[in-house]
Amino acid sequence: MANILTLTLNPALDLTVQLGQLQVGQVNRSDAMLCHAAGKGINVAQVLADLGHHLTVAGFLGVDNQQAFETLFSQRRFVDEFVRVPGETRSNIKLAEGSGRITDLNGPGPNVSDDAQQALLARLEQIAAEFDVVVVAGSLPRGVSPEWLLTLLLRLKAQGLKVVLDTSGLALRAGLAAGPWLIKPNTEELAEALDAPIISVEAQAEAARRLHAQGIEHVVISQGSEGVHWFSAGIALHALPPKVVVASTVGAGDSLLAGMVHGLLSGDTPQQTLRTATAIAAMAVTQIGFGISDAAQLKLLEKSVSVRALTEQ
Repeated sequence: MANILTLTLNPALDLTVQLGQLQVGQVNRSDAMLCHAAGKGINVAQVLADLGHHLTVAGFLGVDNQQAFETLFSQRRFVDEFVRVPGETRSNIKLAEGSGRITDLNGPGPNVSDDAQQALLARLEQIAAEFDVVVVAGSLPRGVSPEWLLTLLLRLKAQGLKVVLDTSGLALRAGLAAGPWLIKPNTEELAEALDAPIISVEAQAEAARRLHAQGIEHVVISQGSEGVHWFSAGIALHALPPKVVVASTVGAGDSLLAGMVHGLLSGDTPQQTLRTATAIAAMAVTQIGFGISDAAQLKLLEKSVSVRALTEQ
């Protein structure tokens, strides 16, 4: 299996509060509360580990509340290359209603100094050659600019790494200029980055052609329950997930991304790659937490994923 690095520049402690229905402005009683060491790159790493790959995780981690992360890394046997910074890693509150609706309250996180940013660049310079691919996922912490992210991505590419990027807003806009190997925005995120609506299949295909010209090989556009579109050289596919009972949508996109990386690195056919990735994402929404909890159930979900060639309309 592959040796993979994931970068989570702005990790989080996710406190998921499960309740029947949120009553705004009222006293709400929860059914359960669960706390997870999380962040998009860390979530991706957990799924990839379940698929058999070797994971190293890096980014910025607050020294004041790092124990939950270190426990997870030890349990998962991740190699820990995080740069520690003063303060606390942010805490995010996820209000998960019985209907599957999620309300997010995301904290700000620590302010990352220039010295810490240089320390991460130096550490990556030392270890980058060990990896088959690097996944850069999530938002930027305070103190880290989109321009610095672009520098990071260009350095990783210069070291011969396949770079996977999953972010949004100004970070995505800047990151596209680096020409990463694979991107996985949703339709709203990509439309914002390109300053153009991309609702139709034709518009998405045209956007993908523009991105391919910039050196981006794989454009994966997630659309929630409506499925996934994947554009690459000779590939234009749509996958529709099966209907499942939704517990939480947190981590579904990260699970999809992990499945795509797994299939591409494993040499699976495009159809099988997209089918498996979509099934992993479908499984993710049925649970609280991250990873592949039931391999047999995943196989059943795969059989229910519909994959077809896209026809521009």
